[in-house]
Amino acid sequence: MAQLTSAEYDVLEGAVRDGRRVSVMRRGTEYLIVPLSIRVRSGREAIEARNPTTGDILVIFIDDMDSFAVVR
Repeated sequence: MAQLTSAEYDVLEGAVRDGRRVSVMRRGTEYLIVPLSIRVRSGREAIEARNPTTGDILVIFIDDMDSFAVVR
């Protein structure tokens, strides 16, 4: 998933705003995260997120994601 569509950005931004969990698939691994912000790091868009179980901060680059879905 090299680039998100405007509809996908809307969904992701809504999850950030509402504090909803997001399931991200990256290199065959599923990550369940709570996104905190979408930022640019080293010229790449990234989701800064928190692991809901451990509280650890994660950074997932959007161009590394295979897919994502907001968990309702």
